[in-house]
Parts: sequence; structure tokens; C-alpha cells
Amino acid sequence: MTERKLKVYSEDEAKERLAKELPHWYVEHGWIRRRYRTNSWKGTLMVINAVGHLAEAAWHHPDITASYAWVEVRLMTHDHKGITDKDFQLAKKIEEVVQWQPGLEGGALEGTPQDDLRFAYIKYDKPKA
Repeated sequence: MTERKLKVYSEDEAKERLAKELPHWYVEHGWIRRRYRTNSWKGTLMVINAVGHLAEAAWHHPDITASYAWVEVRLMTHDHKGITDKDFQLAKKIEEVVQWQPGLEGGALEGTPQDDLRFAYIKYDKPKA
């Protein structure tokens, strides 16, 4: 694979970009971060596996910390020692997949029942009005 030099964003630049594009993500200690809340260990594992699949497909690997009812994803481009477009692009894809709620789209897919904890697994962000 060919290594290319990417722009490394300053903390202020990264904060500004996150505010516009990924409002639930934040900058801390040189990483962009997001904590996803889940309803159970099952949901936690599903988020970890989804993030793992996306990261492997992108060939860009996050740090992940997890507990019973949450997953924290941290992105930084290791070989550039900072936040680059790789991190923002993978964060957008992770956000798109983990926060996907097919029941809100009005199609044939109804989505996971959120009012029955036997089936609910992600605590979705509230839709913006």
C-alpha cells in the first residue's frame, strides 16, 4: 500500500469540523471520540462488531473501550500522530451505520422495537426537530 501524507488537523480545526459534521463526536487528548449507549451487553457487542467491520473494510483502525451498556470509539491516524480526513470519514460511516433507524424511513423495514427491552439494543440519539 502506498503511504500518503494527509493534513493533520489542529484541535480547534477538528472541533470546528465535528460541530458541523458530527455533533455527537468530540475531541479529547488528540482523538475524535464518540460514546454509544446501548441497552445491554448484546447491544454493546453488536456496536463493536459493526465498528470492527467498517474499520477493517476502511483499513483504518480505532481504539475501542466497552462496558455493559456503552461503547467508546476513538479515532486518530496513528502513522500521522493526529486527526486526519481518514478519521472524519470513518466516523461518518460509523455514525451512519450505528445510528441507522430504518423504522423512521417509512419503508418496508420496521426497525428494532425500542419499547421492548428484549429486543432494543441501541439507545439512539434523539432526532433533531
